[in-house]
Amino acid sequence: MFYTTVAALVLGCAPAQAADVLVLGQGGEVARRADPGVAARDRTPVRPTHPAVRALASASASKTVASELKRLYGAGAIDRATYAGYRAEYARDKRLAGRLGGVRRRELAGVLGSVDRMAARGSLTSSRLVPLWLQLRRNREWWSTGPLLASGQRVSFKGSELVYQYFPGEGLQIHPLANFGKLNALWRSKVDADRMEQLMDELLAIAAGRAGGVAWEYYFDFDGGAPPWVSSLSQGTGLQSLARAAVKSGRGVEILPVLRKGLTVFETAPPSGVRTHADGGIHYVQYSFAPKLQILNGFIQSLVGLYDFASIADDADAQKLFLEGDTAARREVPRFDTGSWSLYSRGGPVHDESNLNYHQLLTDFLTSLCDRTDEAVYCDTVQHFERYLKESPEVKLLTRRLRGGRTGALRFGLSKISRVNVQMRRAGKLVLSYGAILGYGTRAITVKPPRGAGTYDVRISATDLAGNSTSLADTLQILKARA
Repeated sequence: MFYTTVAALVLGCAPAQAADVLVLGQGGEVARRADPGVAARDRTPVRPTHPAVRALASASASKTVASELKRLYGAGAIDRATYAGYRAEYARDKRLAGRLGGVRRRELAGVLGSVDRMAARGSLTSSRLVPLWLQLRRNREWWSTGPLLASGQRVSFKGSELVYQYFPGEGLQIHPLANFGKLNALWRSKVDADRMEQLMDELLAIAAGRAGGVAWEYYFDFDGGAPPWVSSLSQGTGLQSLARAAVKSGRGVEILPVLRKGLTVFETAPPSGVRTHADGGIHYVQYSFAPKLQILNGFIQSLVGLYDFASIADDADAQKLFLEGDTAARREVPRFDTGSWSLYSRGGPVHDESNLNYHQLLTDFLTSLCDRTDEAVYCDTVQHFERYLKESPEVKLLTRRLRGGRTGALRFGLSKISRVNVQMRRAGKLVLSYGAILGYGTRAITVKPPRGAGTYDVRISATDLAGNSTSLADTLQILKARA
């Protein structure tokens, strides 16, 4: 979900390409707008926590949106006009969801359901009302008059620069990282100063209070996490891009003090923040709801963001946070290098290798950190990862004998994630064909050879994600079947 923004555009180090984003007008007309630094569609598979079809929260819940708005009003956190306006708008959206049908009903109900569940958990704070009700308003507009969308499609609205992403079952969601990537691209542009400043102001308006400071939160269920959650990758890129835009627009004195409040997320442990202890330093986790999961590309980019913010704002706290993370990163980076490819994550159920996009993204992020620090571990790993894009996978047959007529394991070693095809022949006749995408390490496939003893020819072909191929020809002895 997070990574279809091109690294160069996130980092603002190359001219931005612009994607055609659908823009909905007030009369329901749809136009296309060139938005630099934004992919028109995020094709990353999404694994939501809850079923795609959302149900509105139970009316018997002890905490409801209405009761939580009333509580905020009673505590003086919002004034009477805000209370009345938000309550009326929420009620109107629920009535509209009941009148809509099919996909439109499901999506508006999904967004409402997310707000309901946040209210039930006591997470409906006054500072979150602005982004949440903006999101409700935009979903009401789109599902009332806009076209149906493909999963991951990015859209916007006339008069606004904010970008939203479509998550089936959860409607349109403000996507902080996509917007920060766009802001970096607008900062890079020589002609988009007005658009840059407008997007900067819109992003500042939706910052929410978190961990004693401010954060740009995500308000949808994702991969085991419930909203509101925050990402080190997104928060670091946000501080970087907003600081750049603030200085370029001549508003640094006004805005940089506000951005300094965004550092508290890096000073606070999950689930409020992203700070975890690791390797004698600090690892900033990608997801505040997954403190044990280490995703290297997000961690590295969060360090780049902290480094840049510290430089732009001359901020000692940001510099300290960077150095704490740098201490851990210099020890972690080699552990994500398999010797043939990069790992995407550690600390989860499995150590996943990067797909091609993530491998290239991590390489770009490490290049940026190498440029800033000249640390050998970052610079050397960049060279390794670039070399792996050109090297063919290595395959080795490990099983030498199997018993005929009996199920066994044909084991082989594979150096990196590849599309693998295994064929076994006897006297030219094909007796086994198997194909799959497999990760690195010792792999095994279940086979049941014919009962007759003899020598079989085995061919294993492997093509890695970058298109490099290899093929191994070897023999396998099949022992006579036992009576």
